Amino acid sequence: MTRIYTFVNQKGGVGKTTTAINLGAYLAQLGQRVLIVDLDPQANATSCLGVDKSTVTGGTYEILLDLLPPDALPLHNERLKMSILPSSPSLAGAEVELVNELAREMRLRNALEKLDGRYDYILIDCPPSLGLLTVNGLVAARDGVVIPVQCEYLALEGLGQLTQTIHRVRTALFPDLKVRGVVLTMFDPRANLSADVVSEVNKHFPKLAFHSVIPRSIRLAEAPSYGLPISAYAPLSSGAKAYDALAREMLKGDGIKI
Repeated sequence: MTRIYTFVNQKGGVGKTTTAINLGAYLAQLGQRVLIVDLDPQANATSCLGVDKSTVTGGTYEILLDLLPPDALPLHNERLKMSILPSSPSLAGAEVELVNELAREMRLRNALEKLDGRYDYILIDCPPSLGLLTVNGLVAARDGVVIPVQCEYLALEGLGQLTQTIHRVRTALFPDLKVRGVVLTMFDPRANLSADVVSEVNKHFPKLAFHSVIPRSIRLAEAPSYGLPISAYAPLSSGAKAYDALAREMLKGDGIKI
């Protein structure tokens, strides 16, 4: 059965898309069939994998509006051995167009059920907001939510708000929704604040914080401009080693032998 994880944080710039793309790339390197679902109208995940969002004619917008079948839309990258269900700016109108639709929060979940078994992992990259698109992502998170948290003080405040949203979705729409883990990103070993945030997250989520911590890295920041994950752009960098470790940690937690 396909494992479906949703990457969510309403605060922008915390490494959410970076984590979804690079974790997916290393899962693919380790033999998993991976699909990235770009649920953000900014289409950053799409661009990060070298797809020009202006050329996208079928993607998450079309499956949410039930305009095209989901199995015909993923784009496969043979070099990276992973696929993406791309986004485009048209996705920004989906929230308005779905307002009067029945079961509008279930659209993504229902669509991805048709892909069950085709992939080992489906990773959903949500927009930095708590609107209908993100709710669709949360409801589709059959195996849990992954929360990237930047190692800065304000990130902790946002984490509390996100926890409340997850609780509301769990109460109203998806009782089995759970948090798969918290990924600490942009860690700077020279800053006391980074260590303090790691300590606070481990205190509040003692069994949920991943041991693999993602460092602040110039190479990670550069890779998207080349349309590549860090595994292909700078495989020997500290960021690459961290995401490789995160992928292995996730597989071990999911009971998959490498």
